[in-house]
Amino acid sequence: MIAEKKKKWKRARLLILLSVVALLNLFPLVWLLDYSLLSNSDFYGDSIMKLPAPPLWSNYFSAIVDGKFFNYLLNSLFITGITIAVVITLSICLGYALIRMKWKGSRFVYTLLITGIMIPIHTTLLPNFFAFQVYGILNTRIALILPYIAFSMSLGLFIMSGFIEGIPRSLEEAAVMDGCGVLRIIKNVVIPLSKPAAVTVATMTFFNCWNEFIMAATYTSSDTIRTLPFAVMNFSGKYTSNYTVQFAVMFLSTVPAIIIFILFNKQMTKGIIAGAIKE
Repeated sequence: MIAEKKKKWKRARLLILLSVVALLNLFPLVWLLDYSLLSNSDFYGDSIMKLPAPPLWSNYFSAIVDGKFFNYLLNSLFITGITIAVVITLSICLGYALIRMKWKGSRFVYTLLITGIMIPIHTTLLPNFFAFQVYGILNTRIALILPYIAFSMSLGLFIMSGFIEGIPRSLEEAAVMDGCGVLRIIKNVVIPLSKPAAVTVATMTFFNCWNEFIMAATYTSSDTIRTLPFAVMNFSGKYTSNYTVQFAVMFLSTVPAIIIFILFNKQMTKGIIAGAIKE
């Protein structure tokens, strides 16, 4: 009886601790929503939270219309979607080629590609800028898609290769006996079994690209190409800024990321755990 009470008390303490952690993580989002509904005159003050009286939903109208929100949103969706599709495809193909198809230098190539995780983006900004200028792709969507793919590939390959290594070889051997070639094995065996890892790679690539600003600011100069973070800059002036509308833009920008996290959180956790366990 005493042991059961201790067990229940431990669970209760764990639940309280996790609830506190959850509230602390949710607070910035609630704070962002709260300040996005204030007027500029109510923005400054001593209190951390303020009750909007009344809530200014017109801030969101200004964020959408004056901030060209949907234009930037469509650019972000297009660029991020292309990046995710290419990264997943290359991660699966490269992961299978480097892990399952043993060939001379495969381990070296794998190590070389994985080391890309350690390369900071700042070291590539200037070389890429001059390269894109020479090839005439500066200030185009491809100027963002290429570096996004390059910087997402290392992590995607690391996760996907770890997952592929855990797939039983007997399944591939059975497919070979049925007359399947390499492409059919990837299509019929590897891809269906690698869905948790693919979701993990897609989600992490999404988060890496969605709010990226440095490369977008360096390689693009036209509003017709720029991505969602630039919507905030439309309300930032040299001497004054409309902070409440900026907060509205930032809140709207976080909504897709929150939806993605809620929908794929469970699959992403499974993919990370499965990829980390090797037989």
